[in-house]
Amino acid sequence: MTIWTRPQLCYCSNVHAGANLQQLEHSIENSLTRVRELRGLTQMGGGLWINHSSLQQLQDAEAQTQFSEHLRNHGIQLFTLNGFPMLNFHQEQVKQKVYQPDWSSRQRSDYTIQLAELLARLLPADQTSATISSLPLGFAPEWSDANHRQAIDLLEHSLQSLQKLNQATGKQIRLCLEMEPGCVLESTDQLIHFFKHDLQHVDSQLIDDHLGVCFDICHQAVMFEDIEQSLEKIHQAGITIGKIQVSSALELTDPKNKAGAETLAHFIEPRYLHQACCKDHNGQLFKALDLQQAFDTFPRDCRWRVHFHVPIQSQNLISPLLSTTQNAIGKTLDFLQSHPQLQPHLEVETYTWHVLPESLRPQNDEDMAYGLSQELNWLENEMQKRGLLRLTS
Repeated sequence: MTIWTRPQLCYCSNVHAGANLQQLEHSIENSLTRVRELRGLTQMGGGLWINHSSLQQLQDAEAQTQFSEHLRNHGIQLFTLNGFPMLNFHQEQVKQKVYQPDWSSRQRSDYTIQLAELLARLLPADQTSATISSLPLGFAPEWSDANHRQAIDLLEHSLQSLQKLNQATGKQIRLCLEMEPGCVLESTDQLIHFFKHDLQHVDSQLIDDHLGVCFDICHQAVMFEDIEQSLEKIHQAGITIGKIQVSSALELTDPKNKAGAETLAHFIEPRYLHQACCKDHNGQLFKALDLQQAFDTFPRDCRWRVHFHVPIQSQNLISPLLSTTQNAIGKTLDFLQSHPQLQPHLEVETYTWHVLPESLRPQNDEDMAYGLSQELNWLENEMQKRGLLRLTS
């Protein structure tokens, strides 16, 4: 059976401000290092988010050497990056701007290739493979056939660049597309169709070696997908599951209950897009692009699920009336237990700590580090129950 070690479990640093290199280095020095210390580790993986601005500051060899030393001095090792948000993910209002530029833009391709080149340089000497997660092409309401054709061409160009990078450095970087509600690829069936139909003219070796999926558990739970079935379909289609983002969504079991609905309303906030779905008794799926729209349009006689990443150790939030999709994480781990040949990178991604309702929000950096470490501790415990984790590193 494939066994993970504690240092191989990481969290995504997009929860921290990182508009420039100074902020990125600050989050490494303080937040990532503090979480590592709380976990009692001398080395810990870091799922870094490096935005476009920071990446440009890391283009020369001297800056890369200094950054590599910075990571090493703080006990942070890289094997995966979050390349989904390209611009400032902590501005006052992000919403659908998180998808810009999308995969129909050369800017997105150039950014991803530069990330891969940096990652290849920063990987530990004994690490030969790594992953970069990226958006599922673009935001569906803004997509067109022309966008789609351009995106396929740019993806192919990017994969060719990753192949050349592998030949030059011996480092195999895999680009992992991450399904998300409201996007061009939001369901498992859409993902498989894209790989098997839309990419059929792309060299299959490029796809096998350098393209895969980042499976975000929260996203597919919001879509009411059977998590184990979804993962199995992807696996059977021959698509590499390069990375799994361990995340949990909100679930309102009884929207007719006024107190429960009022509790959920506390999660309406202006920064991020919180897509929602509900499935009625006939199996019809209703979708909303943001939580307020769900309140305006959804039926009240079926469960609601909301794309709001919440702390993964929580089964309920604020009130027993508001639950989470934590069970989907267990189903994902069950799948990994039954497929011992697979070893995707595992990255906890709860980027919303700063926009949680006031009663749940960390009050300072130490509170934040403690909350993040508790998420990782919970994941470790669930993996240990299934024999997926070796405690000694």
